[in-house]
Amino acid sequence: MAGRMVVGSAALTELVRPASGSDPAGAHRLLPVLPELAGLLPNRGLRRGSTVAVGLGHPARGGSTSLMLALLAEASRSGSWCAVVGVPTLGAAAAADLGIELDRLALVPHPGPEWATVVAALIDGVDVVVAAVPDTVSASVVSRLAARARQRGSVLVPYGRWTGADVTLQVIRGAWEGLGQGRGRLRRREVTISARGRGAAARPKEIRVWLPGDGSTRARASAPSGAAAARRASLTVVGRAGASRTAEG
Repeated sequence: MAGRMVVGSAALTELVRPASGSDPAGAHRLLPVLPELAGLLPNRGLRRGSTVAVGLGHPARGGSTSLMLALLAEASRSGSWCAVVGVPTLGAAAAADLGIELDRLALVPHPGPEWATVVAALIDGVDVVVAAVPDTVSASVVSRLAARARQRGSVLVPYGRWTGADVTLQVIRGAWEGLGQGRGRLRRREVTISARGRGAAARPKEIRVWLPGDGSTRARASAPSGAAAARRASLTVVGRAGASRTAEG
């Protein structure tokens, strides 16, 4: 899948301009999520101005990327713009399978040393901003970005360790289905997701869902190969001039 490469701060300005125009009055304060995930959130959706973190969990369990994409799916299908920063291995096919509208998804695979500046610029105009958290992010940057999301009405989704999120979602258990006695294909994964947070989300919750899904958790089936190729071509990739132009699942 080759996306359209856009480079530099001017490109970010052109990207956020149409995104911010979709809801100029901020009238819709709650962005929808899949019904299976709604019970994990205090408002049963993504409240504009909130910070909803997705923890990486233990590498052996996996499922964090699927959870992050599933969290965006319904908002994307409903017309919201989404951006993912700092996840160069994100697969466009997996995103489409989980319901992401690729023509409203922007990728910044390599934000470089200006990570906080890139995330802040996207918060100014994109409805939901996923940001893979660097190891060295400071408490002051965490506070500043969360405050900016509140002011701008964007939903900030830190992907990794993040202190002070309104809600933190994390895959704590997972098991694949599909393999028989040494044969077959991995088809889907049953995962247990925990939610913890503050305020209305202070009481811990857990649910079990299928990822990518069994027709309910998955927002829709994969598109035919021709349609999928056409949709993937509209994916926007923002990054360095020498960065890769492909995103493999």
